[in-house]
Amino acid sequence: MSNPLLEDPVSMANATPVATASDLDQILPQVNRFRMAEGILRNDPETGITVGYRDIRADDWWAEDHIPGRPLFPGVLQCELAAQVASYDMLSNRFEDEGQDTFVGLGGLESVRFRAPVVPGCRLVMAVFLERGGSKICRYLCQGYVGEKMVFEGKILGVRF
Repeated sequence: MSNPLLEDPVSMANATPVATASDLDQILPQVNRFRMAEGILRNDPETGITVGYRDIRADDWWAEDHIPGRPLFPGVLQCELAAQVASYDMLSNRFEDEGQDTFVGLGGLESVRFRAPVVPGCRLVMAVFLERGGSKICRYLCQGYVGEKMVFEGKILGVRF
């Protein structure tokens, strides 16, 4: 059974980004093909909720090979999208005063479930909720949506190095 929805996925899918791809380039270390997040739709340090997105395209670098004739956005890249949205929260809201050398890495995944296929032509909206924040480790509940449907759920541990 999934957790209650973190966000209204339909309204978030069409929200105006509060951070664009160029803004993300200033915060996230992942670049080019490996930056999964394309923008941030909500960043609320008070509630601990940050929402990002990726538009899934048929010409994405993974699409031709995963799966030929029926491209599916890989689950591991969905995990990476969740981790990048969580990293955005950590670096912009939790450790923003730590300096340019602060690095946030993936510390672990828990209870990850893929609930439906994610295919080209959709927007994957990823909401993360800070469950527990510390001086080195933050734990997030993550939910991914396509339209009204939850397609991804899990917990991400982010570690500050």
